[in-house]
Amino acid sequence: MIRSATVQFQHRPGDKTYNLAQVERFCQRAAEQGVQLIVFPEMCLTGYWHVRNLSRDEVEALAEPVPAGPLTVALVQLAAKYQMIVGAGLIELADDGQIYNTYVVALPDGGVQRHRKLHCFISPHFSSGDSYTVFPTPLGCKLGVLICWDNNLVENARATALLGADILLAPHQTGGTASRSPHAMGRIDLEVWTERNTHPERLRTEVNGPKGREWLLRWLPARAHDNGMFLLFANGIGQDDDEVRTGNAMILDCYGRIVAEVTEPEDALVVADLDLSLLDKCTGRRWIRGRRPELYDVLTERSGQELDPRAARFSEASTKQAE
Repeated sequence: MIRSATVQFQHRPGDKTYNLAQVERFCQRAAEQGVQLIVFPEMCLTGYWHVRNLSRDEVEALAEPVPAGPLTVALVQLAAKYQMIVGAGLIELADDGQIYNTYVVALPDGGVQRHRKLHCFISPHFSSGDSYTVFPTPLGCKLGVLICWDNNLVENARATALLGADILLAPHQTGGTASRSPHAMGRIDLEVWTERNTHPERLRTEVNGPKGREWLLRWLPARAHDNGMFLLFANGIGQDDDEVRTGNAMILDCYGRIVAEVTEPEDALVVADLDLSLLDKCTGRRWIRGRRPELYDVLTERSGQELDPRAARFSEASTKQAE
């Protein structure tokens, strides 16, 4: 058994000191419950949605090198202090000057792994990563990482599983967004969040309805089930610039079953034990053993419809083409 945890919390845009303090607070709470692996949301240490409005100089002011930057060093210290694997998102400034939406996983022995988001659209100043991230751990299992939109593309989840991931870390900042798809998510009015204390049921209904939890349950369990991986979903909650994140932190087993989740729209920790003995006989792994790779050339051929993630998000012409 591996005792795992995921977190939803409302970060403060650009306030790395506050956000790191929240990460430490949740690590302490998790340690009190014997947690061995904890997952925080995408870019939760730097803030997320406000970044799309920043100049390159402003983005660079928030970015840090990995693993030498102070945020990564702090995560390593937390991992050692609590003897826990700690994952959290930030903005990375690479040695070559490229900027990435990066997820850092700090190990108790001082080791650091990182995943650079493969489909990064938040800003034209960011680059997308070009490799999958799967690595062994002292827990006797392999972890994989996919950030937010990375998880939406089924090929990424399958590739991560084929590389040996037993547990997929899935950090997000999602829900309540103005999706171009008419039946996917949808904006949550900011007043629903700001008036949460006087109308709590209205907010609860929104985050657990079609704009949040219901949308996630259309596809998230499939990533776990079809690929035979446990899945740890972490997300922001509350106002994120002009959008409202829906939280919905949850832990799914390798059959796609929810074993623990948060339904309240507040900063929260969810904890569950992962029974790794389920992996070998689970449906997804049996299906993977039945693959016929000789039939799959079409998966590596360009169809001509592919768009750069940034173009798809920021170009009106690309938007019309995508639709």
